[in-house]
Amino acid sequence: MRHFLTTLGLLALSALAGLGAARLGLPLPFLLGPLLMSGAVAILMPDRLPEGYLFPPNLRLVFIAVIGLMIGAQVTPDLFFGATRLALSLGALTLFAILAHGLGYAVFRHLGGYDRATAFYSAAPGGLFESIAFGEEAGADPARLTLHQFLRIIVVVTCLPIGLSFWLGGPVGSAGGMTLSKGAVPWSDLPVILLAGAVGLVLGRLLRLPAKQLIGPLVVAALLGLSGLVHLDIPQWLVNLAQIVVGTALGMRFTGLSRGLILRGLGLTLVAVAGMMTLSAGFALLLSGALDQPVDVMLISFAPGGVTEMALVALSLQANPAFVTLHHLFRIVITVLGLGLTARFFRPAP
Repeated sequence: MRHFLTTLGLLALSALAGLGAARLGLPLPFLLGPLLMSGAVAILMPDRLPEGYLFPPNLRLVFIAVIGLMIGAQVTPDLFFGATRLALSLGALTLFAILAHGLGYAVFRHLGGYDRATAFYSAAPGGLFESIAFGEEAGADPARLTLHQFLRIIVVVTCLPIGLSFWLGGPVGSAGGMTLSKGAVPWSDLPVILLAGAVGLVLGRLLRLPAKQLIGPLVVAALLGLSGLVHLDIPQWLVNLAQIVVGTALGMRFTGLSRGLILRGLGLTLVAVAGMMTLSAGFALLLSGALDQPVDVMLISFAPGGVTEMALVALSLQANPAFVTLHHLFRIVITVLGLGLTARFFRPAP
C-alpha cells in the first residue's frame, strides 16, 4: 500500500512539474518536467522513498504504447514514395549509426576510462532498453550504462529544440504548441485506442521487436491507418498523461546514483553527444540537396534523440513527422541489430 501511495504522490508532483515546464516554454514539458522532478527526488531524497521502491514497470510500458500509437497514426502512403531517395537516406543513416557508436565508444573508453563493455553499450546511439539489457548480460557497469543511455536522450531532446528555436527565431516542437495528438476526441474512441495498444504490446512481445513497447503499437496504428480500417486519433490529455508517467519512470532510474557519478557522466555524455550532433549536421548538409529536404529536417532525422520530440519538431517545421520517425526507428533497429551481432565479443568468459 505504501508503494502504491508513493507512486500516486510522485505522479501528482510530476503533473505539477509538467504544468510548470509548460508555462516556462520548455520542449516536451510533460516529459521533461516530470523527469527533472522525479530525478531530483531519486538523487536528493532517496531516503524518503519506501525501502526497495521501484516505479511500476508495467505502468510505464502501457503509456509508452500510447506514444507508439500516436506516432504510428502519422504514417501515410506518401511516406513510401521516392523509394530511391529513401534508400539513400537510410543507407547514410546506417553509416551514421556506426560512426556515432564508434565516436561514443572512444569518448567513454579513452576519456572516461571505462571497461570495454561499459563503454561500448553506453555509446549505443539508439535502443535504450536493449542497450541496457545487452550491456548487463555482457558484464557492463549497470549504473553508468543506464545513466549514459538516459542522459543521451535527455541532452538531445532538451538541447536540439532549444538550439533550433534560436536558429529559426521562434519556438519549435511542443514548446511552439505543436502536437501529434487531437484535442477533441470522443470518449467512445477510447476502447478502440486501448485495444490497439494492447494488440501492439502483444505483437511486439511475440515478434521480439526492438523497443517492442513502442514499435508494436506503432505498427498496429500504422497498419490500421494504411488499410483504411481505422484512423486512430489520440486525445491530448492521454498523450500528456503518457509523458508524465514515462518521464517519472525515467527520473526514478537515477535512484541510488551518487551526485559525483551523475555529474561526471553528464560531462562525458555532453562530449559524446556533441560529437554525434556534429556528425548529424555533416550528414544533413551532404544529403539535403540530394533528398530535396531542408537541412534542419535532415538534422532532426539523424539526431540520436527521442522519437516523439523529434517528430514534434518536424511538425513545427512543416515536415512529415512520419518521415522523421521512420529514420529514428531505422536508427534504433540498426543499432539493436549491431548490438546483437557483436554481443558474443563482450560476453564474459564462462
